[in-house]
Amino acid sequence: MSLSLEQGRDLVKYARSVIEGYFAGRKPEIPESLNVVFKEDSGVFVTLETYPKNQLRGCIGFPEPIMPLGNAVRQAALAAALEDPRFPPVGRGELEKIVVEVSVLSKPELVKVKDPRDYVKEVKIGRDGLIAEKGLYRGLLLPQVPVEWKWDAEEFLNETCMKAGLSPDAWLAPGTKMYKFSAQIFSEKTPRGGVFEKQL
Repeated sequence: MSLSLEQGRDLVKYARSVIEGYFAGRKPEIPESLNVVFKEDSGVFVTLETYPKNQLRGCIGFPEPIMPLGNAVRQAALAAALEDPRFPPVGRGELEKIVVEVSVLSKPELVKVKDPRDYVKEVKIGRDGLIAEKGLYRGLLLPQVPVEWKWDAEEFLNETCMKAGLSPDAWLAPGTKMYKFSAQIFSEKTPRGGVFEKQL
């Protein structure tokens, strides 16, 4: 799935309207530009950041394309605002100080290597998001995260494993699976302001 800038703008506006609609007791309208893509299954994450400090305020999503994009965005937006266990629920008055970002994900693909040390060569910062998985442990980091933190590929692998509740070097251990995916990322510049597509 590839979205135009117009669709990306409408997607972010829709995610914000879902959150604002929750407080106002109204359902958001689906923009005409999204009628078709909203029916396609896709993974998606909604990220909320404080403005202007750019501190994380909530981030929830669906790594796998298990439901139509419209349903996924709606559920992720509400969950990012109200259910992220790392933060208290967003209050109505905070919406003026929060920037909304939506990441539309490609389907995660298993990274196949003969030697786990080769994962470093297969991961490209600024292109790939990662999922670490071992047994019941699973963790995900979006492509924009290592760019923002200025990590190299090895640090990105370490941090993804820790996000999964594993040791940093778990990617080197037998039984650990690493998946990668890409994302189209659309974000507000300011609260309710113009929307742009992030180029990492």
